[in-house]
Amino acid sequence: MNRRTVLIAAACAAMSSLAHAQAFPAKPVTFVVGYPAGGSVDGVARSLGNRMAEKLGQSIVVENKPGASETLAASQVAKARPDGYTLLISTEAPITQNQFLYKSLNYNPDTELLPVSILVRVPVALAVPTQFPAESFTAFLKDVKARKAGQEVKFGSAGVGGVTHLPAAMLATKAGFEWVHVPYKGSPPLLQDLIAGRVDAAFTGFSNVLPHHTSGRLRIIGVGAGSRIKSIPNVPTFRELGLQEIGAEYIIMLSAPAGTPPDVLEKLSATAKAVVQEKEYQDKYLEPVGLEPIGSTADEAVKYIAADRPLQRERIKVSGAKLD
Repeated sequence: MNRRTVLIAAACAAMSSLAHAQAFPAKPVTFVVGYPAGGSVDGVARSLGNRMAEKLGQSIVVENKPGASETLAASQVAKARPDGYTLLISTEAPITQNQFLYKSLNYNPDTELLPVSILVRVPVALAVPTQFPAESFTAFLKDVKARKAGQEVKFGSAGVGGVTHLPAAMLATKAGFEWVHVPYKGSPPLLQDLIAGRVDAAFTGFSNVLPHHTSGRLRIIGVGAGSRIKSIPNVPTFRELGLQEIGAEYIIMLSAPAGTPPDVLEKLSATAKAVVQEKEYQDKYLEPVGLEPIGSTADEAVKYIAADRPLQRERIKVSGAKLD
């Protein structure tokens, strides 16, 4: 093959890739979410989807597929046609945690899913019902440590092994107390039972619990942020309490099936990044509920995941959390 033929072939390939990118999307895109409607992950999926749809010129549909620490949603996307039309909005759980919690998975997070963008970081809050006697984290810790066998505190989370279960397991390990884990399929049903006092405490995304704290139906006594959140300035961070290693925060990210064309991945990543970094979007959807905007590129997302995986493995080992 002579030089002229090689150049022509390269030019044709480039033109084909450009045409593919310009053609995408030619039909509606689906965001698959591993939680029910109403939680922080679902909220980000819907607000991001609405804004990305405007930029892409096609509608974006959110499909909720809750359960099994987001593995049902992750598996659906991992096995989907790699054309950019079926995407995963998730926490890091199905990407960097589940492989260390389950003996086996029905998808491979290393080879079947591609990180597209790290969207936001979510602080995790420790909340109790207003009828719970402890009004501070120190009083809470004293209370739970004083309980006898059979009277352990009931901790709720948004799912076994998920990003809100792990901080609870780590807290119990580090602080040295026993607890009973009560898992739910997402934050909405968990918060209903917490308000009613059917569970004693819960770890959940800060944005999920803030309205209930503000209305006085629940009380936040600790939050996993780098510094105090201005909407709850009197609530200490776990860092202040000497518990930063419990990992009381999580990310929300966008992923695609492996094999998705690079030009499509780039278009999705660039569009998601542009939305998350818009001041109007931040002011309306992120800042009021304590979500930290990131909006990474695909390459930055890949590097983040590579660095996060060994950290999650060690945290899970220390916590003793297992799912099978």
